Amino acid sequence: MHVLVAGATGAVGRLLVPMLLNAGHQVTGVSRSASGLEQVRRMGASAVQADALDRDGMRNAVVPTEPDAVVHQLTALSNADGEATNRLRKEGTRNLVDAAKSAGARSIVVQSISWAYEPGEGPADETVPLDVAAEQPRAGMVDGIQAMEETAAEIDTAVSLRFGILYGPGTWYAPGGAVAAALSGDPTARLLAYLEADRSVTSFVHVADAARATVAALDWPSGPVNIVDDEPSEGRQWVPVLAEALGVPAPAAGSERQSWARGASNSLARSRGWQPDHATWRTGFAQQGPS
Repeated sequence: MHVLVAGATGAVGRLLVPMLLNAGHQVTGVSRSASGLEQVRRMGASAVQADALDRDGMRNAVVPTEPDAVVHQLTALSNADGEATNRLRKEGTRNLVDAAKSAGARSIVVQSISWAYEPGEGPADETVPLDVAAEQPRAGMVDGIQAMEETAAEIDTAVSLRFGILYGPGTWYAPGGAVAAALSGDPTARLLAYLEADRSVTSFVHVADAARATVAALDWPSGPVNIVDDEPSEGRQWVPVLAEALGVPAPAAGSERQSWARGASNSLARSRGWQPDHATWRTGFAQQGPS
C-alpha cells in the first residue's frame, strides 16, 4: 500500500514512517520545510513539500503521488500553540482531505484525542459524545476535533485515533521537555497540559504505541478508536511519579477534579488486536529516566 503521511517529522511521524516501511508499505512523507524533507528521505521514504494551510500547494503536492491511504499527523503542539493546532484541524484537514479525494485515496487515519469527551464518571468509551457544550477555551479544542473527524469521514474509510496524552521521546513529557520546565517553575514554559496533582483522571499512551496503532489502523473499519494505556489515573497518582522520573519538584496534592478529565477505555482497540507495549504510565515514566 502507498501511504502518504502528513506531519511525517512530528513526534509520532518520525517513529511511524520507519514502521510503515518495515511493514512493506511505500511511504511518502509531507513536510513544509526543506529540512523536514531531508529528514523524511533519511528515514528511507519519498518526500513532498507542502504547507497544510495552502490549499493549492497541498493539492499540487499530494495528487501526483496517488496514495492509497493518507495519515494525518498535523499539529502545532511542539510549540504548545492551541490556536494553530485548531486551525490545522479545521483548515489543514479540509485541504488534506480534498487533496486526498482528488488523488483517489481510499482511506485516512487521523490523530485525534481521548480527552474531548463530555463530562462523566469512569473512563469514556467511543460511544460517549464529544463535549460540544464545553465553555471556552475547551470549546475551541473540541470544535477543532469535531471538525477534523467529520471532514476526514468524507473519505471512504476514515479512522480517528483518539490518543491519550502522548509521552516518550519528542513529547512534552520527555526529560528536558516542556512539562519538566513547567513543573520546575519556568515562567516562560508555554503549556496546554493539565498538570495538577488532584483527582482529575488522565489516560496516557507512549508515542511508540501511538505509532504502532496508526500502522494497525490502516486495516480497521471507519470510526473513532481510543488509543490509550491500561491505567487511567488521577493526577495525584501520576504527577508525583513523573516529577520524580524527571528530577523536578512535584506540585502539592489537591482534592479538586475537572469533570471532563475522566480518562478513556481502550477496550475497542484491544478487540481489534492492538494493545500497548507500555501498558501503564508507571513503567513508561520510570524508563524515561531523569533529565
